[in-house]
Formats: sequence, C-alpha cells, structure tokens
Amino acid sequence: MRLTKISEIRRRELRRAAFEVLQKEGMAGATLEKVATHAGASKGIVLHYFASKQELFEHAMREANASLKEAVVERLHRARTPLERMDAIIEANFEERFFQPSVCHAWLSLCAEVPREPQLARIQKIIHARMRSNLLSALTHILPANECEDVALAITSLIDGLWLRLGLQSEGGLTRDMALAQMRDYLVHRLPKTQA
Repeated sequence: MRLTKISEIRRRELRRAAFEVLQKEGMAGATLEKVATHAGASKGIVLHYFASKQELFEHAMREANASLKEAVVERLHRARTPLERMDAIIEANFEERFFQPSVCHAWLSLCAEVPREPQLARIQKIIHARMRSNLLSALTHILPANECEDVALAITSLIDGLWLRLGLQSEGGLTRDMALAQMRDYLVHRLPKTQA
C-alpha cells in the first residue's frame, strides 16, 4: 500500500480550497489570503507549496478537471456500445456535482484567463483534445467518417455553451435535466434514426 505524503495531501487541500474560493469570488476576487483562510492555513503555507497565485489556480484547474475526467472514465468503463459511450461522456459532463452555478462560475473565471495565461491555455487544449478523442471513439461507429469531426465539435460546443449559460446566471434557471434534454434533442436530429 502506497502512503500519501503529507505534502501531497496539503497541496490537494490547497488546490481544492482555491477552486472553492474561485466559485465564490471569481478570479479577480480570489486572493492567496482568501485561499489560505479557506484552507485554514497561512499565506506563507500557500506560498510554500505554490510559487504564485497563477500557479495555484493553474493547479486548481487541473484538480477540477481531474474530477470531471474521473467521472467520464468511470461511466465509460460501464458503456458497452458506441451510443452508451457517447451518453457516458454527456452524462458525466452534466453530473449535478459539476453542473451547478458556482462551479460554472469558477470555470468561467479560469477560462477568461486562458488568452493571457499559456499554462491555462495548454490545460484547456488538453481538455478539448480529450473530449474530442472520447467523442470520436463513439462517433466513428455511428456516423460516416466525414461527419464525425463536425458532430464532435457540435457536441463539445453545445456542452461548453450550456456550461457558459449556467455560469452566467445565479441560482435557478437552467437545470441539469434541461441541459441533458438539449443534448438529446441535438443527437436525435443529428444521428441516424437507428442510433438516436
């Protein structure tokens, strides 16, 4: 059994605290002091593990993405058909623990920094590449090869758009069920009738 180092535990706690502060404050209002207070630590402890605010929030983005990736992988392991693989990807992206206004606010804050922060841009590129790859692994068995890229992009854009919509509103409004209904409506109209 592998023992987890105290430093790894502390770094994980600080990454999670940073993402929780982002949910409440956004990038502009999130400070190392607020993260430290939220984590029950000092600013010095935060700076011991992360050299800057930029590095901390980069790791917070990685932590949040890792949780979503695990949810997708867990569902993909249970999928038996290409359509079930696609459903697994979509369902995971709209799990209630992720698809809520505060989490979407945090993601919007991080994504707004992507044009100025190369590391965040690199992470976002990896996220999109993984989504594309996962979708294509299902779509290539459902659609003609020349249609797969366009449909993968449309699905990704619809997911991003629904996250954006929820991130721009406070409590109420768009729900997980409404988002999933939008996704399924697109798929019913876009996939062959035998698959949808």
